[in-house]
Amino acid sequence: MRLGLALPQFGPFSDPALVPTMAAEAEALGFESLWTGERVHAATDPSTPYPGGTMPEQFRRGLDPMLVLTLAANATTRPRLGTSTLSAPLHPPIHLARSLAGLDRLSRGRIIAGFGLGWSRDEYDAVAVPWRERGARLDETLDVLESLWAADPVQHRGKFWTISPGDFQPKPVQQHLPIYLGGLSPAAFRRIGRRADGWLGVALPAEALRGALTSIGDQARGAGRGPIATALRINARIQAAPTARPGVGPVEQLVDYLHEVAELGIGEAFVDLQFTTATPAELLDLAARIRNAFKTTG
Repeated sequence: MRLGLALPQFGPFSDPALVPTMAAEAEALGFESLWTGERVHAATDPSTPYPGGTMPEQFRRGLDPMLVLTLAANATTRPRLGTSTLSAPLHPPIHLARSLAGLDRLSRGRIIAGFGLGWSRDEYDAVAVPWRERGARLDETLDVLESLWAADPVQHRGKFWTISPGDFQPKPVQQHLPIYLGGLSPAAFRRIGRRADGWLGVALPAEALRGALTSIGDQARGAGRGPIATALRINARIQAAPTARPGVGPVEQLVDYLHEVAELGIGEAFVDLQFTTATPAELLDLAARIRNAFKTTG
């Protein structure tokens, strides 16, 4: 299983000057992918609850994911560079297509476009996108990207966007830029099985994870498609005491979980250490411990 790392972006790590050095250090440590997330607006009194409890304070300061990926692309040569996740309905899809194509060229074909719907209604209000339309807008965003990254002349006519015939250049380096989708609902699994190259999973207990993978696989087969990849996000909270929660406990427990999910057939996982460290040195030291432990016990 390939192991990745979340790039510095939130809380005390929301300094663009940190990104090139930490991305290069992560590459030197052997991490095979680097990831960004997205927080458009951190409401003081959220109108929709944060999944799993209270929104982390780190989310109240954050860098734009495209900026972070640009800096990381310039500072590295090998790791794949992904988003987990961009809330696609918050963005005009032609802008997403342009930004992602440019990043793919800058990185020489290393981009994974990871999309989701997000959880924050306040973010949708902030960009004047109706909350109730988020699923339909994600579906049409995928249509627009497919059209714009295909051969010229391109065009699109849909419910939300109309793009008249014209040229869209430059295209991504990758002939098929991979699109991963997040979500845990039956509707999300149907969309992933029908349309995505991969699933942006989260750190569930192994049996729940097995069930999600089975559901996605069933949807893909029903649509006449092959296997769907997975990039599993683990928001780690390292502490001395073990727990039953994946990613919460000692480093050894986290590494055991990584091996457990690898046995389920998951091809890629990445850890986000921004919620359990406070300085770049602390984050890189912990990243090295995890990477070395995973490598030596694999």
